[in-house]
Amino acid sequence: MISPPAILGMLGGGQLGRFFVIAAHELGYRVMVLDPDPGSPAGRIADEHLVAQYDDEAALQKMAASCAAVTTEFENVPSATLAYLARHMPVSPAAECVAIAQHRIREKTFLRDHGFPIGPFAVIESAADLDAVPPTFFPAVLKVARFGYDGKGQVRVSSLDEARAAFAGFQGEPCVLEKFLPLSCEVSVVLARNREGDARCFPLAENQHRAGILDVSIVPARVPSALAAEAASLALSLAESLGYVGVMAVEFFVSEGRLLVNEIAPRPHNSGHYTLDACAVSQFEQQVRVLTGLPLGETAAHSAAVMVNLLGDVWLQEGKSAEPAWQKILQVPALKLHLYGKFEARAGRKMGHFTVLGRQLDATLDAALKARTAIGVADDSGR
Repeated sequence: MISPPAILGMLGGGQLGRFFVIAAHELGYRVMVLDPDPGSPAGRIADEHLVAQYDDEAALQKMAASCAAVTTEFENVPSATLAYLARHMPVSPAAECVAIAQHRIREKTFLRDHGFPIGPFAVIESAADLDAVPPTFFPAVLKVARFGYDGKGQVRVSSLDEARAAFAGFQGEPCVLEKFLPLSCEVSVVLARNREGDARCFPLAENQHRAGILDVSIVPARVPSALAAEAASLALSLAESLGYVGVMAVEFFVSEGRLLVNEIAPRPHNSGHYTLDACAVSQFEQQVRVLTGLPLGETAAHSAAVMVNLLGDVWLQEGKSAEPAWQKILQVPALKLHLYGKFEARAGRKMGHFTVLGRQLDATLDAALKARTAIGVADDSGR
């Protein structure tokens, strides 16, 4: 076990890293953040912020000399960086796991080869690969293999000609073409797994998206209990197959009553933000616990919870930038507001979130959506 006040390393300075720093501080640890942005949300509250690129040799040497263990808040950290640091200290997740999750082709291939349920897909590494795709595969979604997130790097295509045009627009980047499926809903499991192989899942979240970005997470997910149990079982099996150590999220499609794995996130996840308020131990504290060898904490939710993302658009209404009228939503007694400390509001940028807690899910969801409307976000959730 790594005891406080040891220094823990965090690769990445966004809001996920910020919540990790807070959780680590509460347990008595110090944190060194590596992020190239001098104003990064995590870097600004860390004990030390290394303002450098993720492959900067001097910065990595300093982390290796100072930190007792290192983790990450996003999957696009170079796997070589994780491998280098792992020669000096415990690193979770491992470079091998990140390398799979950060590349859609490797990810889909791993899932298929290990027998996990996934939708039909085709690997597109050249224009010629599209010629082998049958017309019945469309409509579909073309996704770049790397650096796609929050709806970026993907295009819906209804024909082979549209797929060719989209692939050309990605300038020949390797892609995955996924057949469009009828969806009942999307759900996700956030879990933590330690070095001894012990693992715990947080309750299943039901997720609604807007323009490819997570909008609302509803907990517990409104699905049959058997399907929720199956999602947890599949997520645990996937973590075991990867030999995963750390916190991870597994996103699923629910299509015609069947679970299909969509993506793996080798880190805490936006859909797990509700754990900050609805669980005794959050996903971020679990990340600290796994990294330092502390026992895993309780994952059961003590309340129903609805998490609402707050994007920069809320700040940019009526053609001007202004701080939203938070008093309108803080009138809800069971609402917890979390702002990420980002200086500049931009359309589509995650600036914060709020979570409403309650005993009855329907009433909790109603209160959350009314609060969202009160600060100027139209309600098109379908509830």
